[in-house]
Amino acid sequence: MNKVMFISVHPDDETFGCGGSILKHKAMGDRIYWLNLTGIFEGHPMGFTQQEADKRAEVIDKVRSLYGFDEFVNLLLPTIMLDTIELGRIVRAVDEVIMKLQPEIIYLPNRSDVHSDHRIAFDAVYACTKNFRKPFIKQLLMYETLSETEFTPALQENAFVPNCFMDVTPYLDKKIDIARLYETELMPDPLPRSIHALRGLAAFRGSRIGVFYAEAFCIIFDKR
Repeated sequence: MNKVMFISVHPDDETFGCGGSILKHKAMGDRIYWLNLTGIFEGHPMGFTQQEADKRAEVIDKVRSLYGFDEFVNLLLPTIMLDTIELGRIVRAVDEVIMKLQPEIIYLPNRSDVHSDHRIAFDAVYACTKNFRKPFIKQLLMYETLSETEFTPALQENAFVPNCFMDVTPYLDKKIDIARLYETELMPDPLPRSIHALRGLAAFRGSRIGVFYAEAFCIIFDKR
């Protein structure tokens, strides 16, 4: 049994990026943790209402239950505004959770996603994973998120180059059912965050390893 942490910057990243792998780790008997960094709340500069915040909390609770997470931590940093927060504050908040739960495997967003929240989150999480300080971390993987990873400028240094593929064929339908809960994030076909694109990316990644559906990751380090 492994202890596996899935880190999302915004709730929905975990599902679009690695929902099938979450379900697979759970089925294998691993303990699974979900750390989400940002949230919406009344008083947010973007003008979110309490009704919107309550609706988002309800969705998160359903998603958490469907995956069967053993623990969920929501830092509730202001969404779309991580660039206004001192990086050290984010690092300290993430570090506290990692030290408490001591995951052996961590999935985190891609370092060069187009969304600035994702890039800042990667820097903060990566700063918390130095192996000489946290020898319990055995594997660190980046995942791709539709409408974020593929829309980064097409420059060599931004490329997402997967070197690990997870067969999620038995879990794709449930991943899609969970994705449908994120009504405000789901897009109509054939846009990037549509069911069509979600299934298409999984099929494309699956073809790489000879299965129907897969999720792709970039391993940053693996000490297992």
